[in-house]
Amino acid sequence: MSEPARFDRGHTDDLMTFLAASPSPYHAVATAAERLEKAGFRQVAETDAWEGTSGGKYVLRGGAIVAWYVPEGAAPHTPFRIVGAHTDSPNLRVKPLPDSGAHGWRQVAVEIYGGPLLNSWLDRDLGLAGRLTLRDGSTRLVNVDRPLLRVPQLAIHLDRSVTADGLKLDKQRHMQPVWGLGNDVRDGDLIAFLEETAGIPAGEVTGWDLMTHSVEPPAYLGRDRELLAGPRMDNLLSVHAGTAALAAVASGASKPASIPVLAAFDHEENGSQSDTGADGPLLGNVLERSVFARGGSFEDRARAFAGTVCLSSDTGHAVHPNYAERHDPTHHPRVNGGPILKVNVNNRYATDGSGRAEFTAACEAADVPFQSFVSNNSMPCGTTIGPITAARHGIRTVDIGVAILSMHSARELCGADDPFLLASALTAFLER
Repeated sequence: MSEPARFDRGHTDDLMTFLAASPSPYHAVATAAERLEKAGFRQVAETDAWEGTSGGKYVLRGGAIVAWYVPEGAAPHTPFRIVGAHTDSPNLRVKPLPDSGAHGWRQVAVEIYGGPLLNSWLDRDLGLAGRLTLRDGSTRLVNVDRPLLRVPQLAIHLDRSVTADGLKLDKQRHMQPVWGLGNDVRDGDLIAFLEETAGIPAGEVTGWDLMTHSVEPPAYLGRDRELLAGPRMDNLLSVHAGTAALAAVASGASKPASIPVLAAFDHEENGSQSDTGADGPLLGNVLERSVFARGGSFEDRARAFAGTVCLSSDTGHAVHPNYAERHDPTHHPRVNGGPILKVNVNNRYATDGSGRAEFTAACEAADVPFQSFVSNNSMPCGTTIGPITAARHGIRTVDIGVAILSMHSARELCGADDPFLLASALTAFLER
C-alpha cells in the first residue's frame, strides 16, 4: 500500500527522534538547546551580566529552558510572544535509598511522580535516565536506554478477583520494579552501576534525579499509519513544536514585530511550584532582564508585559470511541483535526474571548484548522501552566494543545498530522 499524502511527515519523523532522545526533562531541554544552537542561539548564564544585543539566547536551569530571539533594533518596551509548555511527564522516580529486594529478587525503590496510569507501567521493558550530581557540584546526564527494569504483574491465577473487581494497585507495594536476582542487596549498587555506565569514577556521584522510561520507540500506527504512538507526548510534543517554531522564526527572512519566546518548564505534573516550574520566578526574571539589558526601565518592563501574549500549549483529550459519554456532548475534538483551543469559565484554562481571537488569527495565517475543547460539566477539569502564567506575570494567556488518547500512560496516542499543524500555528503566532 502506498503512503497516503500528509501535511508534513518530516516534522512527525523529527518529533519521534526528539521523543526518543528525551527520556527525562534534563534530556529534553538539552535536546532543545542543541537544536536552537544550530539555529544560531547561544546560551547565557544567569550569573553573568547580560548584554542587550540582538539575536537568539537561551537559559538552562535543571529541566527547564527559556529561549528568546531579539530582532535587530528592538525597543526596550517591545512586547513578547511566548509559547509555554512543560518538559515533565508522569512516571516512576528513584528514591534516595534505591537498592531494595525480597525473596531473591533485586529491586529498585521508586516513588510515583505525577498522576500516571499505573497499569500502563506493568510488564513493560523500562530504561533509566536522568541527572547525576557529582562531588564537585557538576552534573552529568545518564540514559540506560535498554531493558533494565520491569514491574511484573501478578498472574491472574493468583488473583481471580481481577476479573470481577478490576485491577487494583497499591502504589507502594505493587509498583517496585525488579532488575535482577540475588539475596545480597547492598546499598549503592544501582548508583555504582550508573557510574560505570556513564564513565564516572566510583564514589563520585552524591546526588541523583532518576526516572524510568519505556524503551519501546515511537512508531506510526494504523492501517494508513495516520496515528503516532509514543511516550511523553504530554508534553514533549508541545516542547518540540515550540522549539521548531522559535528556530523557524529566528531563521526567517522577515523580522518579527515582537520578541518570540519559548518557555518550557519542569514540574507541571505536580503543581509547578519549584524554581524551574511555571509558578517559579524563572520566566519573569528572564523577560525582565531582557528588557533591562536593552536599556529599559520599569516603565518599559510594564509596557512590554502589557502587550505580551502567551500560548500555553499542552496536550488535551481527544474524544474516546469507547467512552464518548465522558466528553462534553457538543465538543468532540478528533485526532488529525488540528490543534485544540481549551476553554473553562472557572479559569482552569486561561482562554477568554480575546484569546480565542488571537489563536484564530494565528491559525488563519498558517491555514491550519482548529477545534474547541471543554470538559463535561459533570466531571472535574484539569489545568495547565496557563492560569499560573497569567496570574503570576499579568500576561494575557491562551490555552491550546493537541488532542490525544491515553494521556498519562507510559505510551500515548495522537494523530500523525497534528504535531505539524500545531507547529505551523505556533510559528504564525510568533511571527505576528
